[in-house]
Order: sequence, then structure tokens, then C-alpha cells
Amino acid sequence: MKFPFRRQRPVPGLPLPAPGEPTSAMVVVAHPDDAEFMCGGTVARWCAEGWDVWYVLATSGDKGTRDLEVDGQYLAAVREREQREAGKALGLREVIFLGHPDGFLVNSHELRGQVVRLLRRYRPNVVITWDPFASRLNHTDHRIIGQATLDAAFPASRDHLYYPRDYAEDGMEPHRVADLLLAASASPDYHVDVTAHLGTKLDALMKHESQIGQRTREDILKRWSGKTAHESFRRIHLGSLPGGRSPGDEEQGRTK
Repeated sequence: MKFPFRRQRPVPGLPLPAPGEPTSAMVVVAHPDDAEFMCGGTVARWCAEGWDVWYVLATSGDKGTRDLEVDGQYLAAVREREQREAGKALGLREVIFLGHPDGFLVNSHELRGQVVRLLRRYRPNVVITWDPFASRLNHTDHRIIGQATLDAAFPASRDHLYYPRDYAEDGMEPHRVADLLLAASASPDYHVDVTAHLGTKLDALMKHESQIGQRTREDILKRWSGKTAHESFRRIHLGSLPGGRSPGDEEQGRTK
């Protein structure tokens, strides 16, 4: 049996889309602001290069405060608004909330099915999510959504007998994701230069006023002062784009 996951040598980033080439990505995370911190520069670059990008958030972040006077329902509404504003700053197509409770995410058939349905509906070439195998301490919701997304991308969204109602009732055909990029990995091998898009990343981050606190734009920017800014991921290659090639092949001089 051929093992479906093929590790690639380090790749500096996805190439500029060729004219007419379908290029799209879905970022699946647990909370508002997760994506801006972990891959906001990458998303800004892709949107600037003409990609269609969607965000999927499993929760609305209704636990993310230390203010004893704030209740969860109010906080969820605030954070959803902040995330939508951040999405506009980046140029996203849409921000989708799944409505699960913050801090109590479970890798259930329901959650996996929701992600599968969105993969089949929007048909992204690339999916970014949290690395569920990261060795450092990480929020339980991050680990859960990472695992659920991996399970949704392979094999569930690809094979029609998983969640068959998607096709039988709504005509959504199976979908094969080309590449998974796992954020916060202990062994990243895929690096995207986002130096030219730091400003947009920061514009989006600063929309999350409930989470930024007293930090200023300059405080956050100090992290990259005088450096080339990269966002790094672990890449899992699952398939090919139309035409038989994978994202990154042109930059490495490879064809399939």
C-alpha cells in the first residue's frame, strides 16, 4: 500500500499563481485571532496575489478574557466582529464560525463533518491549521481542531462514503486537498517570506482589540525588526493541483 503523506524538502513559499490557475486556501482554527498570529502574513500575501482565502473558526472565543465583568455571550459577539474586520483587512472571501464552545472543543464526528462539508463546498487547494502533534504546550482547542482538520482532509473529504449526504442531498462532490500546512510545528519545513506583507498582517492583528490589550503596533513589529519575516509550517503533501502539479513545484524547478 502506498503511504499518502510525502515529506518534502524545505520550500520557500508558494509561487505566484499562473494566469488562470485556480488558487485557493482555507484556514481552519479554533479562535478569533489564531490565524492572524500564526499565518496572517501568509494569508495577506496570498490575497494580494489573487488567491481566494476562507477562514473557518470552530469557536467564537467566548472564554478569552480576564475581565470578571464580561460574560461569554457578549465576548463572543465582540470577537466575531473583530475577526470579520480583520478578515476585511486581509482581503478574505469569508469568515465562517462553527459555534462550538470555547475550551470544550471535541474531535467529534459532528466537527469533522462540518469541516468536510466546507472543504467540499469551497474546494481549497491548500489548508492551514494547527499542528496537533506539536510538542510544546498548546491550547486544547488548537490540538483538537488541528486533528479534526487533518482527519477531514484525509481521507474523509476525498472519499464519497464519508458523510455521503453531502453528495446525495446537496450535490457536493468529494474534494482532494493538495497540501496541508501545519502551524506551530516543532519541525517546520515550509517557509513563507511575508516581509512585504507585515503591514497588512499588523493591520489585521490590531483589529483584535479585546485580545491585544496595551500592546501597540510598534510593540508587535519589534519581533521582526531588521529581519526578513517568515511564517513557517510543516507541509504534508496530499495530491496535485489541476494539471498535475503541486504548489511549490515551479520554485523548485519540479514538474509532475
